[in-house]
Amino acid sequence: MEWAQSRPQTRSTFVTVVAWIYIALDGFGAFISLIQNIVVNTVVPFDRMGEALEKAKVQGATQMPSFFFWIFDHIRPLLLLFLVFALIKLACAIGLLCRRNWARFLFIGLLAFGIAASLAGIALQQYVLSSMLMMPRPRNAPADFEATMQSMTIVFRVFAGVFAIGFSVLYAWMIKKLLSPAIAAEFS
Repeated sequence: MEWAQSRPQTRSTFVTVVAWIYIALDGFGAFISLIQNIVVNTVVPFDRMGEALEKAKVQGATQMPSFFFWIFDHIRPLLLLFLVFALIKLACAIGLLCRRNWARFLFIGLLAFGIAASLAGIALQQYVLSSMLMMPRPRNAPADFEATMQSMTIVFRVFAGVFAIGFSVLYAWMIKKLLSPAIAAEFS
């Protein structure tokens, strides 16, 4: 009769809400990523586009930074990687909802990765925006083109920096909550 008198473990609203938010976001993200993979691998003629882009690069007709060429050359494996990552995050969110301890630890790891990716994204953005500013001025560009581009890149940098720092703080807070003894006690 002891089992009948024991009270069920209370479940925190924090874990439930976080799990459902990530189930919705990652479910949608996995769906979009699946569609992207289908389109890129069946509809878009990337081979012919790549040949044309390479020809333009050799002839000096394009001044795009080398980073863009690398992304274009690796678009299929990158999109597949994004799909796998979205499916892992979805499985992790479902495991979090079911209060599986492996999901809690994996989710904490994904949040830590999100912090690192956000901060790395700031550095990558600096590289990309700086290389865009070094591109030659387009023909028929207005007289204030350079000043407008400078202003635009400052706005992008500030906006992205605020978001990266904001998400990093949010993820750090979520990690702290998931590591707390009260939350850890909910997981088997």
